[in-house]
Amino acid sequence: MAVDIIVTVLAALAYIVALTGIIVPVLPGTITYVIATLIWAIVIGGPEAWIAFGLVLLFGAAGMATSYVLTGRKLKAHEVPTWPILVGIAAGIVGIFVIPFLGLPIGFLIGLYVSESLRLKDWRNGLSSTWVAVKALGIGIMIELGLAFCATIAFAVAATVHFVTL
Repeated sequence: MAVDIIVTVLAALAYIVALTGIIVPVLPGTITYVIATLIWAIVIGGPEAWIAFGLVLLFGAAGMATSYVLTGRKLKAHEVPTWPILVGIAAGIVGIFVIPFLGLPIGFLIGLYVSESLRLKDWRNGLSSTWVAVKALGIGIMIELGLAFCATIAFAVAATVHFVTL
């Protein structure tokens, strides 16, 4: 019983890290909660644990795939290459250390805007291209986060069922 509680608490903590990681791409996201649920299902055992893992795996795969496909299509349609996004991510990581808490989004936006403006050789077009990229990434993050919340609910229900039926 004590092992069940410890593993469940650790898995729940992994969910917190994963949900944060979907919003803040510096931390691991979807993969974290899928692996945590797999470990939880192995340790707990029983049909509720494996059904929960199956649902979590389904939500995680759908979230990642949808996020990448929709974001990639939108960026490709507006001819935004990958490297300005990577420059934005790198600038966001630097921004975390320069401005605590708000440095990630500010650094990302500045890095993306500057790299897009330099690529297009026009500061106004750089701004519109940056806006397209931010919207595309935001939609992808929101979809992945929504499906991660569904996975969290599936895990919480399975954990509750497990402990109630003991």
